[in-house]
Amino acid sequence: MARIPAVEHSFAACPLPAGPGPSATGAGAVDADVAGAVLRTARAVLAERVAQASEIDASFSGDLAGRVADFTLDGGKRMRPRLLWWGMRACGAGDAGSTAAALRLGVALELIQTCALIHDDVMDRSRLRRGKPAVHIGLAGRAGLSPDSERGSAFGTSAAVLAGDLALVWADDTVAETALPAPVRHRIRSIWRSMRTEMVAGQYLDLHGQATGGSSAARAIRTACLKSALYSVERPLAIGAALAGADERTTAALRSAGRCAGIAFQLRDDLLGVFGDPARTGKPSGDDIREGKPTYLLAVARERAEATGDEGALAVLGHAVGNADVTEGGLADVRGVFEATGARAHVERKAERLRDHAVRRLGEAVEVDAHGGRQLLGLLHTVSGSRSGNAPDDTRGHDSRAATARVLTQAEGGPVR
Repeated sequence: MARIPAVEHSFAACPLPAGPGPSATGAGAVDADVAGAVLRTARAVLAERVAQASEIDASFSGDLAGRVADFTLDGGKRMRPRLLWWGMRACGAGDAGSTAAALRLGVALELIQTCALIHDDVMDRSRLRRGKPAVHIGLAGRAGLSPDSERGSAFGTSAAVLAGDLALVWADDTVAETALPAPVRHRIRSIWRSMRTEMVAGQYLDLHGQATGGSSAARAIRTACLKSALYSVERPLAIGAALAGADERTTAALRSAGRCAGIAFQLRDDLLGVFGDPARTGKPSGDDIREGKPTYLLAVARERAEATGDEGALAVLGHAVGNADVTEGGLADVRGVFEATGARAHVERKAERLRDHAVRRLGEAVEVDAHGGRQLLGLLHTVSGSRSGNAPDDTRGHDSRAATARVLTQAEGGPVR
């Protein structure tokens, strides 16, 4: 069988970047540009994975493996690897062994994120990701099929599921092949096993909430914790702490800080999904309503409307939530319900309290005035956001996160990727 040219895949055409390899990069150099160091390590790891795929089958390598590699390398802020890195550095580690291990484990986190995003786009039937065709759309086109045809849709969806599975396999392989002392390996494998299962559980609860028409506020917070906070913030910090050999008290405080910051992020993201300016957030406003996402914001509004017997508010939510054809006027009515019930203000206050608790717990875990602690504090502020007020058109929380990210990036010496 002739090899299918991988012209779509920049990975296949681009050589590894010049400069020292990942194992030769010292902790100080990584400090200056964590995202860049992770990217260089990812290129080395993925070059090996794609080469192995080529030995199995040219079509598999060109169509699927190269696409997974490209997706992982192209775009994203590398936030999870950065949390891992600064968690480790804030706990005092930075020798050659822990540096190399942290970069490889950072790549594993990027790969599990690739798995999650590819599968998420399939489940949400999203056509775009990072301004490009989603993987299931691209795979249908690669096979010469229209993604809108029954045959093309079935093929693209099925192939994308395999692409996500491949990313997860590569993530596990990367963790398994990372050189670690036996006690550290045991701790990290335990964290990794928990994180994978939690991620799937959170996604299932999200799907279940959409299918059944909503969930309680407590259930919505549980979903946010599993789907976002644990695997995006808490577990990366715990891996960094494990690499540094941190004690149980330090690790527990770091985990608590990460969990609070991660839930705060999800709450603010839910608010931006309804009230944010698409030109600033990069995603359409109102999609969570159209898709019937069981957010905490929606759950609070429903519970408050039910408690006060506000039949009008409940009717608005009943008509709009999960209605793909809801008009802009209908979305405006939903926003009005979120305001009138006090749900928006409540969610804002809860996010602020969670952010403040995250900062306090971080201060109990590490020296926030030291270099690593300062960087980690900046990341948690970026994740959890700042006060955004309650005015309907106020997006200062989004702008503040962007400003914090810019400051942090300057400290690291390179652009956020």
